[in-house]
Amino acid sequence: MKHLLLVIALLTAAPVLAVQPDEVLPDPVMESRARDISQGLRCLVCRNENIDESNAELARDLRLLVRERLVAGDSDEEVVDYVVDRYGEYVLLKPTLTGANKLLWVAGPAMLILALGIGIGFIRRRGKEPEVAELTDEEKRRLESLLQE
Repeated sequence: MKHLLLVIALLTAAPVLAVQPDEVLPDPVMESRARDISQGLRCLVCRNENIDESNAELARDLRLLVRERLVAGDSDEEVVDYVVDRYGEYVLLKPTLTGANKLLWVAGPAMLILALGIGIGFIRRRGKEPEVAELTDEEKRRLESLLQE
């Protein structure tokens, strides 16, 4: 029974966020905005974690930077733009579909279609029987002479 309760408690536990108590803003609305922004920003150390979930020192610095910009009066978009200008578009967990990113988004499906086309063409060519040319009269006589020897 104890084990079952432990399993249930572990499965229903809320995810632990790395936001420290000293980082939390006193205004709950502003803190909510900071959390929303932080959910879309990648920790540059952990790579696939947002900065709210990461314990890395750089993630803490980014969380503080987001809150600092919000307190300064920036809108959510201005905060994200500021962080992207400073750290590059890689900091976004959901990159935009503009510029060089279009090429990256299109390259995968394009390569798949190209590979399928090459594969289908190869299989079709391989399946055909090669054409055999008829022997000339001289080649037939030579072949008969070789076979008689």
